[in-house]
Amino acid sequence: MFDKMKETEERYRELETFLGQPEIIQDQKRFQKYAKEHSDLTPIITVLREHQALQDEIAESQSLLQDPDPEIKKLAKEEIEGLNDRLERTADELTVLLLPKDPNDEKNILLEIRAGTGGEEAALFAADLFRMYSRYAELRRWKTEILSQNMTGIGGFKEVIVLIEGHRVFSRLKYESGVHRVQRVPETEAQGRIHTSAVTVAVLPEAEEVDVEIKPEDLRIDVYRSSGHGGQHVNTTDSAVRITHLPTGLVVTCQDEKSQHKNKAKAMKVLRSRMLDLETAHQHSRISEERKTMVGTGDRSERIRTYNFPQGRVTDHRIGLTLYKLDDFLQGDLNLIIEPLITYFQSEALKNSGGN
Repeated sequence: MFDKMKETEERYRELETFLGQPEIIQDQKRFQKYAKEHSDLTPIITVLREHQALQDEIAESQSLLQDPDPEIKKLAKEEIEGLNDRLERTADELTVLLLPKDPNDEKNILLEIRAGTGGEEAALFAADLFRMYSRYAELRRWKTEILSQNMTGIGGFKEVIVLIEGHRVFSRLKYESGVHRVQRVPETEAQGRIHTSAVTVAVLPEAEEVDVEIKPEDLRIDVYRSSGHGGQHVNTTDSAVRITHLPTGLVVTCQDEKSQHKNKAKAMKVLRSRMLDLETAHQHSRISEERKTMVGTGDRSERIRTYNFPQGRVTDHRIGLTLYKLDDFLQGDLNLIIEPLITYFQSEALKNSGGN
């Protein structure tokens, strides 16, 4: 870890030099690249310098242990104990900060929400989750754009795909992938019985063209007339687009826009992200077959959370956390669970890296 800290400090000084050079200041592309890297390293350097300052203070205090005055020796000993506690905390912080970064953490995401078992009730809950994530995005000043939606007649979603753009979106929402279960009395239930339904959520890092290579000859593009709810242009023009990636069998459709070109652009955005997600999954599988059995792998079939309306509780099954704040959570206060999830997965990463 100390070698890594030394490398980080050297790189930080190098970046400070670069950012002061006139030729780099004039080259905005290079300047922004170095400024971002400098900004990313600043939290590490701040804690590292605090750690080094504490080491210096401890060394000074230890010299006082040789003082002939018993009172001074006692004070020095007490001070060293306090400094050692702070030193241990900064060492733990550095260990976490120096963990290998997920390359997708900085990316925007495509959030895919689909109704699962439960029919119309599942579709209504999919709409509830869509509103929940939209409110969370609004609270964090992120931008949202619906890329595709398939609505039901009473306001539910069979499927909705949303692009969320902002600062480190993937890093905050990457643990939301999986099956979300809801237990409540449906509006359509006359007997007042509690039903259990499920909705699947997939969080895909937005893929740039450089992330995924898609050959034109590998695509089959079909155009057809839009159908279903939500659009004045329905059944009037061949604006809907279906793109099939022949090698993988992935199929993406988009019909929300009146323009065929806009629908194609949105569909390609979804396709690239799904292909990047597929490739990432293959890589993880090759790296370690054992990871499939780990808690919280983000597997789409994994039930990660239960929302129980009669009891007003939400439970995250991966970390065994139950909160009786369902209303707050559905209003966008997702940090109630996101923060504990991040802490949990960081501790798991530390165990796997031998950090503990």
